[in-house]
Amino acid sequence: MTELDETDIKVLKTLVLNARLSSRQIAQKLGISTGTVLARMKKLEEAGIIKGYSAIVDHEKLGYELTVITEVTVSRGKLLELEREIAKFKNVCCVYDVTGLTDAMIIAKFKSRKDLSDFTKKLLRMPFVERTNTHLVLTTVKEDFRIV
Repeated sequence: MTELDETDIKVLKTLVLNARLSSRQIAQKLGISTGTVLARMKKLEEAGIIKGYSAIVDHEKLGYELTVITEVTVSRGKLLELEREIAKFKNVCCVYDVTGLTDAMIIAKFKSRKDLSDFTKKLLRMPFVERTNTHLVLTTVKEDFRIV
C-alpha cells in the first residue's frame, strides 16, 4: 500500500468531489502550488489509487430503472474465470468475490424486465454456474462510491 500524507489525501478528496477542477483550481482551494498538485496527482495515478476520471451519472435518467444484486454459486473452482467473463457484460457495474453461502455478487442495471431476464438466462447458461439468486432493488437510499 502506498503511504499517503495529508496533502495527498486532500488532493484526492478534492478530486473525488469534483474531478473537473483544474490543477490550478485545486491548488488555490488547498493553498498549495499547482506543481505540488500535479506531482501528487501523478503519484496517485502511478500508484493505481486514481484509476481514471469520470462523471457521476444518474442511471435512472438514462432509462436504467432496474438495479439488481445477483448472487452466483459456482462449481469446480472456476470462480475467477467466471467472474472475469461476467465483468465484461455491459450492464454489470460490480462483481465481488464474497464469503457466505454464495461465491459471487453482481450488481447490474437494466432498462427493462426483458433485459434482466436475458441477463439472468445468460448467466445460467454459463459453464460452472450452479445457481443464481437475484434481488431486485426497490429503492436506492444511497449509491455513492466516492469515499476517501
